[in-house]
Amino acid sequence: MAHTEPAVGEVWFAELGMIEKSRPVLVLAPDEMRNARALLIVAPLTSQIRAQRGEVYLGKPRWLPKESAVNVQGLASLDGKRLIRRLGALTEAQMSEVRAALRDLLHL
Repeated sequence: MAHTEPAVGEVWFAELGMIEKSRPVLVLAPDEMRNARALLIVAPLTSQIRAQRGEVYLGKPRWLPKESAVNVQGLASLDGKRLIRRLGALTEAQMSEVRAALRDLLHL
């Protein structure tokens, strides 16, 4: 369980259930009490990089074992209790790329 409140732009290791097991996720929206369900919105990170639309390449941050990308097509909501530990945070430039990829994917 998370010991601190997750913030937008942070990457956490999360328990995603039986099918996906555990993996790093990027926090896109925190679980605020005023939200209807008090759920986090996250995007999973992947080390299987395809360099296609819907991915934001991160390189190899010092807090991840491999080169990785944010898979914005894999958006999910989950209870904050599923977060295990904070791994690190994206730079503002990387978050700008994530926002642009979300706008493109969702036609916003």
